[in-house]
Amino acid sequence: MNSSNLGVGAKAGSHSRIASSEPVSTDESHRQDVQATTLGGWMDNMPAGSLHRFVVWVIGIGLFFDMFEIFLVSSIGAALQGEYGIDRHSMDFKLLLASAFVGMFFGAFFLGSMADRIGRRKAFLFNLIWYSGFSLLGAFSVNAGMLVICRFLTGIGVGALYPVADSFLSEILPKERRGRMAAWAYTASYVAVPLVGFLALWLNPLHFGAVAGWRVILVIGSLGAVLVLLVQHKLPESPRWLLAQGRVDEAHAMLRRFADSAGVTVPVISPEATIKRNAMTLGERVALLRRPPYNKRYLMLAIFHLLQGFGYYGFGTLAATVVKSRGFDITDGTLFIALSFLGYPVGSLLSIPLLNWIERRTLVIGAILSIAVFGLGFAYSNNSGLIVLFGVLTTCASNVFSNAYHVYQAEIFPASVRSTAIGSTYSLSRIVSAMLPFILLPVLSQQGAGAMFGIIAAALLIVAITVRVLGPRTTRRSQDEINPG
Repeated sequence: MNSSNLGVGAKAGSHSRIASSEPVSTDESHRQDVQATTLGGWMDNMPAGSLHRFVVWVIGIGLFFDMFEIFLVSSIGAALQGEYGIDRHSMDFKLLLASAFVGMFFGAFFLGSMADRIGRRKAFLFNLIWYSGFSLLGAFSVNAGMLVICRFLTGIGVGALYPVADSFLSEILPKERRGRMAAWAYTASYVAVPLVGFLALWLNPLHFGAVAGWRVILVIGSLGAVLVLLVQHKLPESPRWLLAQGRVDEAHAMLRRFADSAGVTVPVISPEATIKRNAMTLGERVALLRRPPYNKRYLMLAIFHLLQGFGYYGFGTLAATVVKSRGFDITDGTLFIALSFLGYPVGSLLSIPLLNWIERRTLVIGAILSIAVFGLGFAYSNNSGLIVLFGVLTTCASNVFSNAYHVYQAEIFPASVRSTAIGSTYSLSRIVSAMLPFILLPVLSQQGAGAMFGIIAAALLIVAITVRVLGPRTTRRSQDEINPG
């Protein structure tokens, strides 16, 4: 928001203070007092209420099914090989691994920006219904080709959901609680990763009459649509998004709904927040992203998402294949990976205090370098104990990294272009992840796990350098301070 347009407003009270221990000038103090009464100031500084927590848990449950879908095929891959008579070197198996990620690319790129047009709430619910429907359809696949198509269509909805969720959480959560509360939503989602691993361990060998166990796992992944039926009338819209669309009265009403749930009265909203503005077109959003400081941030995020998938999804989708290549049988390999996947919710829980203690940019860099180190340890492990140990450490570091960057990327763009920026760059990670089986499996087959994880480590090092050079600091800073103008 542009402070030059601010009028005089009353102080927002103790719950709406501008957090700063630095002495300020009279003019600066006046500017902060006025800014604290803007819609953004109220959202940044009010305490977290029941409505904030409701949104966090709804998004967490929605993302639970998102993560379930992402890690599903890697967990049931062995069963699919038996069902359709394909091996891990075949094009069909690579397409099964890649199809959902190709869909995620299109979903993130084309539907990720949908939230900037139709709103955070509607986009979240739409994408949840979309991928639940096609996941259910995939359970009835009669051949590998039909499953590939269903996984692609499922991926479209999955790919769009995270950019929407990141934007939603960043815009509604108070600045002092933004990192920790968002991390709780992500933690709820990552419970799905070991769950799908253990479900695969249990259900892959089973048949319920003529129904293979892996089909039951796909049906479970489709249950996210039930969430929509339960919450569609209660889920609020982002007041910041409404304001960015010029829907001022609705924005103020939604702000007061959040404030009421937090036990806060909103007597004054400054004139700055009532300026009418038209919704930005796609061309206008692109033009804003080409201007400083957002051009540098957008470049950083593009490089980031081109390469971060090597570490996060490279391990998640190929770890079972790596273990199998070391000579372990399918049952032992599936157990090792299921145990390794326990690190995902553990790392997500660990990120909650870390996001409060450590600057977000620093945490992203430290976590991604840890993934590289632990991944190399996993690659060179030669017994089951070390495989599980380094697998857990890798997945633990992965979700400290994931939670930190999901919070971080949503903080560095204004509400009017946030989903567009995140969705278009996040799509790059999905298409790269779709290419990983074609890039890394030949290296694994010809050069071994050490060479494969060496490539992954090099990609993650580039990511760390890029974030350090181009990324801004965000921890405990207001949205208006991070995103000027």
